[in-house]
Amino acid sequence: MAEPLEIGGVEIAPGTQQTIHLPVAPLYTQTEMAVPVRVIRGKKDGPRLFVCAAIHGDEINGVEIIRRLLALKQIKRLHGTLIAVPVVNVYGYTSRTRYLPDRRDLNRSFPGSPKGSMASRLAHLFLEEIVASSTHGIDLHTGAVHRTNLPHVRACLDHERTVELAQAFRVPVIMHANLRDGSLRQAVLEHDIPVLLYEAGEALRFDERAIQVGLRGVLSVMRQLGMLPGRPLPANAVTPLIARDSRWVRTPESGTLTIEKALGTLVEKGDRLGVLTSPLGDVSIPIEAPIPGVIIGQTMLPLVYEGEALFNIAELDEGEAVEETFDHFEANLDAYLEAGADPLVES
Repeated sequence: MAEPLEIGGVEIAPGTQQTIHLPVAPLYTQTEMAVPVRVIRGKKDGPRLFVCAAIHGDEINGVEIIRRLLALKQIKRLHGTLIAVPVVNVYGYTSRTRYLPDRRDLNRSFPGSPKGSMASRLAHLFLEEIVASSTHGIDLHTGAVHRTNLPHVRACLDHERTVELAQAFRVPVIMHANLRDGSLRQAVLEHDIPVLLYEAGEALRFDERAIQVGLRGVLSVMRQLGMLPGRPLPANAVTPLIARDSRWVRTPESGTLTIEKALGTLVEKGDRLGVLTSPLGDVSIPIEAPIPGVIIGQTMLPLVYEGEALFNIAELDEGEAVEETFDHFEANLDAYLEAGADPLVES
């Protein structure tokens, strides 16, 4: 007998799917608000994977990844359960902002409380209804406003089952990320549930490559878990590089930044990343890499104030294999994009 599954007071029977709206605090106009959830349960029991996006309301790439995921025909052949939550922070999403109306960061508010702040109550609801019903999780993010990220996965590399999922996602870089107080990752891992955080693109913008890589990664993880027929992406699709640390390069003065190195560029210590100038042309300051590594994040705004973060460089130890990994990733991704609608061809 399959285990019972109930979310938001709605029972989901094997072989069925349900759209559930989890009620949250109404607007002060008394307009009702709810977190939309689509639960798809296969006829056969198996892993229960939650995939969520827009914990930060302006990070919208993940919303599109989930929309495309739900539209795929292969989802009808699901083993186990997919719990899709495309918009967690419904308030921030509708107002195009990162935060909740109480100005709190939802991803610093877990595990929350049913009697706490607005953010705390939403965090508690997500844990009680979504995480408690899951065995695995994927949390989809982007960079902040005017910042973009190279597609990469952040994971706790000290958690063995999480490492397996991260490897299956097949992005060029896996970033070891220490758990942050109040983050969803920390709260989920405290339930001993492996969870990945996918980063790609920037806030309030669709990035087609970031979306395609994310969709491909989610499907590959689902196949790794045995939730979908076929094999996950083969290891030769891309062997991820492991980064244990990263460093933001900050501007020493205010000015106008001209970027000379793009996302995914391999750099050595001392390489010029860009140049800082003034409108009158009497300032010209080179911005140099303080460490060797790969650029995984950068500002998109040329106008910068002293101290602002410009480039995020992940430290890598793999040496010559790094360039081969990125070349292979790009070639594999191009072939994948040309393949058409089905991101993973079944074998």
